[in-house]
Amino acid sequence: MDQLQSQIDVLRAQALSVRRYTSEEIQPLLAEHSSVQFLPQTIPSFSAQTAFRNFRGFYPQFFYKEAALNPTNPADLARDWEREVIEKLRANPELTKDISYQTINNRSHYTATYPLVIKDESCLTCHSTPDRAPTSMVALYGSKNGFGWKLNETIGAQIISVPMDIAEGAIWRNLLLFVGTSSVIFLVLLVLLNVLLNRYVISPVTRMAKTAEAVSMGDASVAEFEYPGSDEIASLSRSFNRMRRSLDSALKMLEK
Repeated sequence: MDQLQSQIDVLRAQALSVRRYTSEEIQPLLAEHSSVQFLPQTIPSFSAQTAFRNFRGFYPQFFYKEAALNPTNPADLARDWEREVIEKLRANPELTKDISYQTINNRSHYTATYPLVIKDESCLTCHSTPDRAPTSMVALYGSKNGFGWKLNETIGAQIISVPMDIAEGAIWRNLLLFVGTSSVIFLVLLVLLNVLLNRYVISPVTRMAKTAEAVSMGDASVAEFEYPGSDEIASLSRSFNRMRRSLDSALKMLEK
């Protein structure tokens, strides 16, 4: 989820950059022409969505939309679950983001929705009442939609979606890498443990067992087995040798 959110953060930063460039560079440049003919290219939301449509030519699995409940352009009208999310943001002004999971083109998408709030009073010039809006804009879109907006009102939302299978693919790759690495480490530890166990436990005990068996069969010529160290196996070997010497002494006393 962090990976998906980081991708959305990058996409949103790109969209905000386009909006800012349009607002600060394109609008002042084409302001005189807009009074004669309304140019959608001077609208930040139009520029951001147009740029993203070009972006989708390279990455068609990503989605971006600036949806509104009462947009000037009918193409920006919120539909289905988009309207529900916008209403949720309107009802909770303290929310800065809403996360949901949507099915788009039969693919599960991680979707982040950010509120679009009217914070600049200059926006109300075009969206308060039709008589205040530019005549060229009203002529292009009509006087029924995109009006009645208020300052500090959530009128829509930025909706950005990325496919879940991108993260799922990464999860599976990481899982396979983890399982493979863990298996190799486990096998190495198993071999190492087997070598150490054989050298420091099984082999000394086996030699003591053979010595004990030979002594029990009456073979006194078998050499004592001395295991150096201070661990339990060394202590066992010393105890075994003392027991054998005591047994030899007892047998000699019986012979006399």
